[in-house]
Amino acid sequence: MSTNVYDILLERGFIEQTTHEAEIKELLGKESVTFYIGFDATADSLTAGHFLTVMAMMHMQKAGHKPIALLGGGTTMIGDPTGKSDMRNIMTRETIDYNAMKFKEQLSKFIDFSEGKAVIANNADWLLNLNYVEFLREIGVYFSVNKMLAAECYKQRMEKGLTFFEFNYMLMQSYDFWKLNKDYGCVLQLGGNDQWSNIIGGVELIRKKEQKPAFGLTFKLLTTSEGIKMGKTMKGAVWLDPKKTSPYEFYQYWRNIEDVKVEECLGLLTFLPMDEVRRLGALEGAEINQAKEVLAFEITKIVHGEEEAVKAQEAAKALFANGGKSEDIPTTTYPKAELDAGIDLITLMVNAKLAPTRSEARRLIQQGGVTVNDVKVTEIDRKFTTADFDADGALLIKKGKKGYHQIKAD
Repeated sequence: MSTNVYDILLERGFIEQTTHEAEIKELLGKESVTFYIGFDATADSLTAGHFLTVMAMMHMQKAGHKPIALLGGGTTMIGDPTGKSDMRNIMTRETIDYNAMKFKEQLSKFIDFSEGKAVIANNADWLLNLNYVEFLREIGVYFSVNKMLAAECYKQRMEKGLTFFEFNYMLMQSYDFWKLNKDYGCVLQLGGNDQWSNIIGGVELIRKKEQKPAFGLTFKLLTTSEGIKMGKTMKGAVWLDPKKTSPYEFYQYWRNIEDVKVEECLGLLTFLPMDEVRRLGALEGAEINQAKEVLAFEITKIVHGEEEAVKAQEAAKALFANGGKSEDIPTTTYPKAELDAGIDLITLMVNAKLAPTRSEARRLIQQGGVTVNDVKVTEIDRKFTTADFDADGALLIKKGKKGYHQIKAD
Protein backbone atom coordinates (compact mmCIF):
# COMPACT_ATOMS: atom_id res chain seq x y z
CA MET A 1 0.00 0.00 0.00
CA SER A 2 1.30 3.46 -0.89
CA THR A 3 -0.27 6.44 0.88
CA ASN A 4 -2.03 5.52 4.11
CA VAL A 5 -5.78 5.90 3.52
CA TYR A 6 -6.04 7.50 6.98
CA ASP A 7 -3.97 10.44 5.69
CA ILE A 8 -6.15 10.65 2.56
CA LEU A 9 -9.38 10.74 4.61
CA LEU A 10 -7.86 13.28 7.01
CA GLU A 11 -6.62 15.59 4.26
CA ARG A 12 -9.93 15.44 2.41
CA GLY A 13 -11.86 16.42 5.54
CA PHE A 14 -13.69 13.19 6.43
CA ILE A 15 -12.45 12.42 9.93
CA GLU A 16 -14.30 13.85 12.90
CA GLN A 17 -13.57 11.52 15.87
CA THR A 18 -11.56 8.34 16.46
CA THR A 19 -11.46 5.92 19.38
CA HIS A 20 -7.69 5.19 19.07
CA GLU A 21 -6.14 7.48 16.45
CA ALA A 22 -2.52 6.27 16.44
CA GLU A 23 -3.50 2.57 16.44
CA ILE A 24 -6.09 3.04 13.63
CA LYS A 25 -3.57 4.88 11.47
CA GLU A 26 -0.90 2.24 12.08
CA LEU A 27 -3.33 -0.61 11.32
CA LEU A 28 -4.58 0.96 8.06
CA GLY A 29 -0.98 1.49 6.96
CA LYS A 30 0.26 -2.06 7.46
CA GLU A 31 -2.53 -4.50 6.53
CA SER A 32 -5.84 -4.97 4.74
CA VAL A 33 -8.50 -4.07 7.30
CA THR A 34 -12.09 -5.35 7.29
CA PHE A 35 -14.42 -2.50 8.29
CA TYR A 36 -18.15 -1.90 8.25
CA ILE A 37 -20.69 0.87 7.74
CA GLY A 38 -24.37 0.37 8.57
CA PHE A 39 -27.29 1.59 6.46
CA ASP A 40 -30.74 1.46 8.04
CA ALA A 41 -33.23 0.72 5.28
CA THR A 42 -35.71 3.52 6.05
CA ALA A 43 -36.37 4.44 2.37
CA ASP A 44 -36.09 2.80 -1.05
CA SER A 45 -33.04 4.86 -2.06
CA LEU A 46 -29.84 6.19 -0.55
CA THR A 47 -29.63 9.98 -0.18
CA ALA A 48 -27.01 12.69 -0.69
CA GLY A 49 -26.35 12.33 3.04
CA HIS A 50 -25.33 8.68 2.57
CA PHE A 51 -23.09 9.65 -0.34
CA LEU A 52 -20.33 10.93 1.94
CA THR A 53 -20.05 7.54 3.69
CA VAL A 54 -20.14 5.78 0.30
CA MET A 55 -17.22 7.97 -0.86
CA ALA A 56 -15.26 7.00 2.28
CA MET A 57 -15.95 3.31 1.51
CA MET A 58 -14.65 3.83 -2.03
CA HIS A 59 -11.43 5.45 -0.74
CA MET A 60 -10.97 2.57 1.72
CA GLN A 61 -11.55 -0.11 -0.91
CA LYS A 62 -9.18 1.60 -3.38
CA ALA A 63 -6.50 1.46 -0.67
CA GLY A 64 -6.93 -2.32 -0.35
CA HIS A 65 -9.27 -2.52 2.65
CA LYS A 66 -12.40 -4.68 2.73
CA PRO A 67 -15.80 -3.04 3.24
CA ILE A 68 -18.84 -4.67 4.79
CA ALA A 69 -22.03 -2.80 3.89
CA LEU A 70 -24.43 -3.76 6.64
CA LEU A 71 -28.09 -3.37 5.72
CA GLY A 72 -30.22 -2.73 8.77
CA GLY A 73 -33.06 -5.15 8.11
CA GLY A 74 -33.25 -5.78 11.86
CA THR A 75 -32.32 -2.41 13.38
CA THR A 76 -34.72 -0.56 11.05
CA MET A 77 -37.54 -2.36 12.85
CA ILE A 78 -36.57 -0.45 16.03
CA GLY A 79 -35.26 2.86 14.69
CA ASP A 80 -32.25 4.82 15.84
CA PRO A 81 -33.25 7.63 18.26
CA THR A 82 -30.09 9.59 17.33
CA GLY A 83 -30.89 13.15 16.28
CA LYS A 84 -34.63 12.46 16.35
CA SER A 85 -37.07 14.27 18.61
CA ASP A 86 -39.83 11.75 17.81
CA MET A 87 -39.93 7.99 17.61
CA ARG A 88 -39.35 6.62 14.13
CA ASN A 89 -42.36 5.26 12.26
CA ILE A 90 -42.54 1.48 12.53
CA MET A 91 -42.24 -0.12 9.10
CA THR A 92 -43.35 -3.55 7.92
CA ARG A 93 -40.83 -6.34 7.35
CA GLU A 94 -41.75 -6.43 3.63
CA THR A 95 -41.05 -2.70 3.18
CA ILE A 96 -37.74 -2.95 5.02
CA ASP A 97 -36.66 -5.98 2.94
CA TYR A 98 -37.57 -4.17 -0.29
CA ASN A 99 -35.63 -1.05 0.79
CA ALA A 100 -32.60 -3.18 1.73
CA MET A 101 -32.67 -4.78 -1.74
CA LYS A 102 -32.70 -1.31 -3.38
CA PHE A 103 -29.76 -0.19 -1.20
CA LYS A 104 -27.83 -3.28 -2.31
CA GLU A 105 -28.44 -2.41 -5.99
CA GLN A 106 -27.28 1.19 -5.49
CA LEU A 107 -24.21 0.35 -3.40
CA SER A 108 -23.11 -2.14 -6.07
CA LYS A 109 -22.59 0.82 -8.45
CA PHE A 110 -19.90 2.22 -6.15
CA ILE A 111 -18.39 -0.78 -4.36
CA ASP A 112 -16.90 -3.93 -5.92
CA PHE A 113 -18.71 -6.80 -4.16
CA SER A 114 -16.95 -9.55 -6.09
CA GLU A 115 -15.44 -12.49 -4.18
CA GLY A 116 -13.06 -11.39 -1.43
CA LYS A 117 -13.39 -7.65 -2.23
CA ALA A 118 -16.39 -6.67 -0.09
CA VAL A 119 -19.42 -8.12 1.67
CA ILE A 120 -23.07 -7.16 1.90
CA ALA A 121 -24.71 -8.41 5.08
CA ASN A 122 -28.13 -7.85 6.64
CA ASN A 123 -28.52 -7.71 10.41
CA ALA A 124 -32.03 -9.20 10.10
CA ASP A 125 -30.18 -12.52 9.67
CA TRP A 126 -29.08 -12.55 13.32
CA LEU A 127 -31.16 -9.94 15.16
CA LEU A 128 -34.68 -11.15 14.33
CA ASN A 129 -34.21 -14.61 15.84
CA LEU A 130 -32.42 -13.59 19.02
CA ASN A 131 -33.58 -15.14 22.28
CA TYR A 132 -34.18 -12.14 24.55
CA VAL A 133 -33.02 -13.75 27.82
CA GLU A 134 -29.87 -15.12 26.18
CA PHE A 135 -29.24 -11.69 24.61
CA LEU A 136 -29.47 -9.99 28.02
CA ARG A 137 -27.14 -12.55 29.62
CA GLU A 138 -24.64 -12.43 26.76
CA ILE A 139 -24.68 -8.72 25.83
CA GLY A 140 -26.71 -6.71 28.35
CA VAL A 141 -24.25 -7.38 31.19
CA TYR A 142 -21.61 -5.23 29.43
CA PHE A 143 -23.71 -2.06 29.27
CA SER A 144 -24.08 0.52 32.04
CA VAL A 145 -27.48 2.24 31.98
CA ASN A 146 -25.97 5.33 33.65
CA LYS A 147 -23.41 5.62 30.86
CA MET A 148 -26.02 5.04 28.14
CA LEU A 149 -28.29 7.77 29.50
CA ALA A 150 -25.39 10.22 29.39
CA ALA A 151 -24.88 9.52 25.66
CA GLU A 152 -25.86 12.36 23.34
CA CYS A 153 -28.22 10.18 21.26
CA TYR A 154 -30.43 9.49 24.29
CA LYS A 155 -30.16 12.88 26.02
CA GLN A 156 -32.18 14.63 23.31
CA ARG A 157 -35.02 12.13 23.67
CA MET A 158 -35.20 12.19 27.47
CA GLU A 159 -37.38 15.32 27.54
CA LYS A 160 -40.12 13.82 25.36
CA GLY A 161 -39.75 10.37 26.83
CA LEU A 162 -37.43 7.67 25.61
CA THR A 163 -39.12 4.30 25.17
CA PHE A 164 -37.45 1.06 26.22
CA PHE A 165 -38.10 -0.05 22.62
CA GLU A 166 -35.56 2.51 21.33
CA PHE A 167 -33.25 2.20 24.33
CA ASN A 168 -32.28 -1.22 22.93
CA TYR A 169 -30.92 0.31 19.71
CA MET A 170 -27.39 0.86 21.03
CA LEU A 171 -27.20 -2.74 22.25
CA MET A 172 -28.36 -4.03 18.87
CA GLN A 173 -25.87 -1.94 16.91
CA SER A 174 -23.09 -2.98 19.28
CA TYR A 175 -24.14 -6.62 18.83
CA ASP A 176 -23.82 -6.11 15.04
CA PHE A 177 -20.19 -5.05 15.41
CA TRP A 178 -19.48 -8.01 17.72
CA LYS A 179 -21.15 -10.43 15.27
CA LEU A 180 -19.24 -9.03 12.26
CA ASN A 181 -16.03 -9.25 14.29
CA LYS A 182 -16.69 -12.95 14.98
CA ASP A 183 -17.88 -13.88 11.47
CA TYR A 184 -15.68 -11.70 9.24
CA GLY A 185 -12.81 -10.47 11.45
CA CYS A 186 -14.20 -6.93 11.22
CA VAL A 187 -12.21 -4.62 13.54
CA LEU A 188 -13.31 -1.12 12.53
CA GLN A 189 -16.71 0.57 12.39
CA LEU A 190 -17.17 3.79 10.41
CA GLY A 191 -20.19 6.10 10.39
CA GLY A 192 -21.48 9.65 10.59
CA ASN A 193 -20.55 11.64 13.67
CA ASP A 194 -24.12 11.28 14.98
CA GLN A 195 -23.29 7.56 15.44
CA TRP A 196 -20.40 8.17 17.86
CA SER A 197 -22.19 6.84 20.99
CA ASN A 198 -23.41 3.70 19.19
CA ILE A 199 -19.96 3.04 17.70
CA ILE A 200 -18.25 3.35 21.10
CA GLY A 201 -20.81 0.81 22.43
CA GLY A 202 -19.65 -1.79 19.88
CA VAL A 203 -15.94 -1.06 20.34
CA GLU A 204 -16.23 -1.49 24.12
CA LEU A 205 -18.37 -4.65 23.81
CA ILE A 206 -15.72 -6.42 21.69
CA ARG A 207 -12.88 -5.23 23.92
CA LYS A 208 -14.62 -6.33 27.13
CA LYS A 209 -16.25 -9.54 25.93
CA GLU A 210 -13.53 -10.85 23.60
CA GLN A 211 -10.46 -9.09 25.03
CA LYS A 212 -9.64 -8.13 21.42
CA PRO A 213 -8.84 -4.79 19.77
CA ALA A 214 -11.70 -2.99 17.99
CA PHE A 215 -11.85 0.56 16.70
CA GLY A 216 -14.31 3.25 15.68
CA LEU A 217 -14.05 6.33 13.48
CA THR A 218 -16.69 8.92 12.59
CA PHE A 219 -17.06 11.25 9.62
CA LYS A 220 -18.06 14.86 9.41
CA LEU A 221 -21.77 15.36 8.70
CA LEU A 222 -22.59 17.48 5.67
CA THR A 223 -24.35 20.58 6.93
CA THR A 224 -25.14 24.07 5.66
CA SER A 225 -23.46 27.08 7.32
CA GLU A 226 -26.51 27.22 9.65
CA GLY A 227 -25.83 23.65 10.77
CA ILE A 228 -28.81 22.10 8.90
CA LYS A 229 -28.11 18.70 7.29
CA MET A 230 -27.34 19.11 3.59
CA GLY A 231 -29.19 17.07 0.99
CA LYS A 232 -32.63 18.56 1.60
CA THR A 233 -34.63 20.78 -0.77
CA MET A 234 -38.16 22.16 -0.71
CA LYS A 235 -39.18 18.91 -2.42
CA GLY A 236 -37.52 16.87 0.33
CA ALA A 237 -34.43 14.67 0.21
CA VAL A 238 -31.90 14.66 -2.62
CA TRP A 239 -31.93 10.98 -3.66
CA LEU A 240 -29.31 8.94 -5.50
CA ASP A 241 -32.08 7.14 -7.43
CA PRO A 242 -32.55 9.02 -10.76
CA LYS A 243 -36.29 8.22 -10.69
CA LYS A 244 -36.68 10.10 -7.40
CA THR A 245 -34.24 12.97 -8.08
CA SER A 246 -33.43 13.41 -11.78
CA PRO A 247 -29.73 13.79 -12.73
CA TYR A 248 -30.55 17.38 -13.74
CA GLU A 249 -32.08 18.23 -10.34
CA PHE A 250 -29.18 16.43 -8.63
CA TYR A 251 -26.66 18.48 -10.63
CA GLN A 252 -28.54 21.71 -9.88
CA TYR A 253 -28.55 20.98 -6.13
CA TRP A 254 -24.73 20.93 -6.02
CA ARG A 255 -24.43 23.77 -8.55
CA ASN A 256 -26.39 26.01 -6.17
CA ILE A 257 -24.78 25.26 -2.81
CA GLU A 258 -23.40 28.04 -0.62
CA ASP A 259 -20.04 29.53 -1.65
CA VAL A 260 -18.50 28.72 1.75
CA LYS A 261 -19.25 24.99 1.29
CA VAL A 262 -17.65 24.51 -2.14
CA GLU A 263 -14.13 23.55 -1.06
CA GLU A 264 -15.40 21.21 1.67
CA CYS A 265 -17.73 19.39 -0.75
CA LEU A 266 -15.02 19.13 -3.43
CA GLY A 267 -12.76 17.42 -0.88
CA LEU A 268 -15.41 15.05 0.45
CA LEU A 269 -17.56 14.25 -2.57
CA THR A 270 -15.17 14.12 -5.54
CA PHE A 271 -11.91 12.35 -6.35
CA LEU A 272 -10.21 15.54 -7.62
CA PRO A 273 -6.61 15.94 -6.36
CA MET A 274 -6.44 18.16 -3.27
CA ASP A 275 -4.27 20.78 -5.04
CA GLU A 276 -7.12 21.25 -7.50
CA VAL A 277 -9.69 21.26 -4.67
CA ARG A 278 -7.79 24.06 -2.91
CA ARG A 279 -7.36 26.04 -6.17
CA LEU A 280 -11.08 25.87 -6.94
CA GLY A 281 -12.02 26.57 -3.32
CA ALA A 282 -9.93 29.76 -3.33
CA LEU A 283 -11.85 31.29 -6.27
CA GLU A 284 -13.87 34.35 -5.30
CA GLY A 285 -16.77 36.45 -6.55
CA ALA A 286 -18.36 35.32 -9.80
CA GLU A 287 -15.45 32.88 -10.38
CA ILE A 288 -16.69 30.62 -7.57
CA ASN A 289 -19.45 29.57 -9.99
CA GLN A 290 -16.78 27.82 -12.07
CA ALA A 291 -15.86 25.77 -8.98
CA LYS A 292 -19.54 24.96 -8.38
CA GLU A 293 -19.92 23.72 -11.96
CA VAL A 294 -16.90 21.43 -11.50
CA LEU A 295 -18.32 20.19 -8.18
CA ALA A 296 -21.78 19.49 -9.61
CA PHE A 297 -20.33 17.77 -12.69
CA GLU A 298 -17.92 15.56 -10.72
CA ILE A 299 -20.54 14.42 -8.18
CA THR A 300 -23.16 13.76 -10.87
CA LYS A 301 -20.55 11.79 -12.85
CA ILE A 302 -19.81 9.50 -9.87
CA VAL A 303 -23.50 8.94 -9.06
CA HIS A 304 -25.13 8.88 -12.52
CA GLY A 305 -22.27 8.37 -14.98
CA GLU A 306 -20.46 10.76 -17.32
CA GLU A 307 -23.15 10.83 -20.01
CA GLU A 308 -25.86 12.01 -17.58
CA ALA A 309 -23.45 14.53 -16.03
CA VAL A 310 -22.72 16.05 -19.47
CA LYS A 311 -26.46 16.23 -20.26
CA ALA A 312 -27.22 17.90 -16.92
CA GLN A 313 -24.40 20.41 -17.35
CA GLU A 314 -25.48 21.30 -20.88
CA ALA A 315 -29.11 21.68 -19.80
CA ALA A 316 -28.08 24.00 -16.96
CA LYS A 317 -25.84 26.08 -19.23
CA ALA A 318 -28.54 26.39 -21.90
CA LEU A 319 -30.99 27.55 -19.29
CA PHE A 320 -28.67 30.11 -17.71
CA ALA A 321 -27.29 31.35 -21.02
CA ASN A 322 -30.49 32.20 -22.86
CA GLY A 323 -33.50 30.89 -20.99
CA GLY A 324 -33.45 28.05 -23.50
CA LYS A 325 -35.32 24.79 -23.16
CA SER A 326 -33.93 21.34 -22.67
CA GLU A 327 -35.46 17.91 -22.33
CA ASP A 328 -33.40 17.47 -19.15
CA ILE A 329 -35.30 20.22 -17.32
CA PRO A 330 -37.88 18.84 -14.83
CA THR A 331 -41.16 18.66 -16.73
CA THR A 332 -44.82 18.13 -15.88
CA THR A 333 -47.24 17.17 -18.64
CA TYR A 334 -50.99 17.74 -18.61
CA PRO A 335 -53.68 16.47 -20.98
CA LYS A 336 -54.08 19.00 -23.80
CA ALA A 337 -57.81 19.42 -23.08
CA GLU A 338 -57.08 20.36 -19.47
CA LEU A 339 -54.53 22.95 -20.56
CA ASP A 340 -56.83 24.31 -23.27
CA ALA A 341 -59.37 25.01 -20.53
CA GLY A 342 -56.74 26.92 -18.53
CA ILE A 343 -54.86 26.13 -15.30
CA ASP A 344 -54.00 28.80 -12.75
CA LEU A 345 -50.33 29.52 -12.01
CA ILE A 346 -50.61 28.63 -8.30
CA THR A 347 -51.83 25.11 -9.17
CA LEU A 348 -49.06 24.72 -11.77
CA MET A 349 -46.41 25.75 -9.21
CA VAL A 350 -47.66 23.47 -6.43
CA ASN A 351 -47.97 20.47 -8.78
CA ALA A 352 -44.46 21.17 -10.10
CA LYS A 353 -43.21 21.34 -6.49
CA LEU A 354 -41.88 24.85 -7.07
CA ALA A 355 -43.81 25.75 -3.91
CA PRO A 356 -44.81 23.45 -1.03
CA THR A 357 -48.23 25.11 -0.51
CA ARG A 358 -50.68 27.34 -2.36
CA SER A 359 -50.10 30.17 0.11
CA GLU A 360 -46.33 29.97 -0.47
CA ALA A 361 -46.90 30.06 -4.26
CA ARG A 362 -49.17 33.09 -3.81
CA ARG A 363 -46.52 34.88 -1.77
CA LEU A 364 -43.79 34.17 -4.36
CA ILE A 365 -45.98 35.51 -7.18
CA GLN A 366 -46.98 38.65 -5.24
CA GLN A 367 -43.33 39.39 -4.42
CA GLY A 368 -42.40 39.28 -8.11
CA GLY A 369 -40.32 36.11 -7.83
CA VAL A 370 -42.02 34.16 -10.64
CA THR A 371 -41.67 34.42 -14.40
CA VAL A 372 -43.39 32.40 -17.12
CA ASN A 373 -41.49 32.22 -20.41
CA ASP A 374 -39.29 35.05 -19.10
CA VAL A 375 -42.21 37.40 -18.38
CA LYS A 376 -42.78 38.34 -14.72
CA VAL A 377 -46.25 37.37 -13.49
CA THR A 378 -47.73 39.16 -10.45
CA GLU A 379 -51.47 38.32 -10.76
CA ILE A 380 -52.15 35.42 -8.41
CA ASP A 381 -55.24 34.25 -10.33
CA ARG A 382 -53.55 34.27 -13.74
CA LYS A 383 -54.46 31.20 -15.82
CA PHE A 384 -52.41 29.71 -18.62
CA THR A 385 -53.53 27.74 -21.68
CA THR A 386 -51.77 26.14 -24.65
CA ALA A 387 -52.17 29.53 -26.37
CA ASP A 388 -49.48 30.84 -24.01
CA PHE A 389 -46.95 28.15 -25.00
CA ASP A 390 -43.75 29.29 -26.71
CA ALA A 391 -42.41 28.11 -30.07
CA ASP A 392 -41.06 24.94 -28.41
CA GLY A 393 -44.55 24.06 -27.17
CA ALA A 394 -43.86 24.67 -23.48
CA LEU A 395 -44.29 27.02 -20.54
CA LEU A 396 -41.09 27.59 -18.59
CA ILE A 397 -41.89 28.64 -15.03
CA LYS A 398 -38.95 30.20 -13.21
CA LYS A 399 -38.92 30.75 -9.45
CA GLY A 400 -36.15 33.17 -8.45
CA LYS A 401 -32.82 32.42 -10.08
CA LYS A 402 -32.58 28.73 -9.39
CA GLY A 403 -36.00 27.06 -9.65
CA TYR A 404 -37.09 25.88 -13.10
CA HIS A 405 -39.94 23.72 -14.34
CA GLN A 406 -41.39 23.08 -17.77
CA ILE A 407 -45.09 22.53 -18.47
CA LYS A 408 -46.02 20.60 -21.62
CA ALA A 409 -49.17 19.13 -23.14
CA ASP A 410 -49.66 15.39 -23.67
